[in-house]
Amino acid sequence: MKTHHYIFLTTALFVILFYNENVGLNLGILGIAYSFLTLFKTPERNRTKIFLTLLVTSVLSSIAFAWYGDFPSFLAVVISLLLLSYRSRNRRMKILLLIPVFVVNCFTFICRFFSFDSWLPKTNTSGLWQKTLAFILIPFILISIFFGIYSAGSDHFASVFSDYELDINFWQLLCITILGFFIAFNFWNYSVEKLIYKQNHILRNQFNEQDKIQKSTYSFLDLNSERMSGVVSFFCLNILLIFFIFTFNYEQFYEKVKTPNQLSEETHERVVAVIMSIVMAILVIMFYFKSNFNFDPKAGLMKILVKIWIVLNAVLVISAMLKNTEYIVSYGFTYKRLGVYAFLFLSLVGLAMTFIKIQMKKRNAFLFNAMIWYFYGTILACSYINWGGIITEQNMKRNDFNVDYHSTFISYNEKDLLKFAIEKRNLQLKKEILERIRIDKSETFLSKIIYYETVRD
Repeated sequence: MKTHHYIFLTTALFVILFYNENVGLNLGILGIAYSFLTLFKTPERNRTKIFLTLLVTSVLSSIAFAWYGDFPSFLAVVISLLLLSYRSRNRRMKILLLIPVFVVNCFTFICRFFSFDSWLPKTNTSGLWQKTLAFILIPFILISIFFGIYSAGSDHFASVFSDYELDINFWQLLCITILGFFIAFNFWNYSVEKLIYKQNHILRNQFNEQDKIQKSTYSFLDLNSERMSGVVSFFCLNILLIFFIFTFNYEQFYEKVKTPNQLSEETHERVVAVIMSIVMAILVIMFYFKSNFNFDPKAGLMKILVKIWIVLNAVLVISAMLKNTEYIVSYGFTYKRLGVYAFLFLSLVGLAMTFIKIQMKKRNAFLFNAMIWYFYGTILACSYINWGGIITEQNMKRNDFNVDYHSTFISYNEKDLLKFAIEKRNLQLKKEILERIRIDKSETFLSKIIYYETVRD
């Protein structure tokens, strides 16, 4: 099939799946269809291990959305499919460039759409297809657009057509068709501008030979002075960080016990401070080791001080993790407390990648290229696992289990709440949960969330 076949096919599939439906199982089906169609369209040379991995994660993300239908799984589906499409055509381009490519293509959609010669077949087009396009499709699109404009501007004009009873929601059909075509067109027919393509070399992981030449960064500071500046700076920062770790842990573990609200506020403030500290630490290291200091034979002391600083920052992150664990043991699991683990985990990964950058003499772009994959992996973990069920299951073991909180603010925990209601003989809770399940099960097939189909009434 040609590109225009994929565009029209997936547009039609989008309309069939979403007309008069809510978002649910249909998006999962669409994601799986896009995944396998991308596999068929991708040439053999581009079916690398990364591409095949993204194919698997795209299918699994689509299944996860069909199962839960929540925002993390939606985000996982979108990112997975975008990465899959990007890798199917650009196996050597860095993933970071996907963002400008995506933004540019969204803004240039109209111009690229009217460039018919670039995406519609030319001389090999059959006469029937030409007549269908010329006499049916293009006039239908134009008439639909102007019909909407005229109907909005004249009630009498609109009433002429509204008097006829047709079991078709014209506006919904038009909007879904446009949205489906917009998605399909940008997915199958996106372009990488030359200006973006030329920036790919900037994001390479390895240094060039010219980067190894020993020279000062600034004209007002010679190389020896700049090196000594780094040694003094990192020595002082290590002393400062050691002092901060002691005070940080004393405040966390040895001060008097505070109220839950005070403890919650202070914990979040300290976690934010730790994360900001890690970000600034990595930026400072990137500043000094952006080029020739990676290969400077006299920069051994500075490298040792930097590695010590990285280890101390890791100790700071672990201290924050221990405090968050103590907080969870005392007051139970929540989404935010689990989110703290995710951010601190990514901070540890960032420090590890920075250590590897120094040890293996990588460019700063190596950090961004590596971290974007770990960020993607975190999103996948958030979408594949029923965190709401885990939170409820664990908190049910506590004596201070708050039923109202878990019933209102925690999602996909109906199985656990029903079990709790039966054990505690809470008929009111059981009735509320069963009613919620009944409403979700009453959705049409394409709008269903599979999770609720697995909950027994």
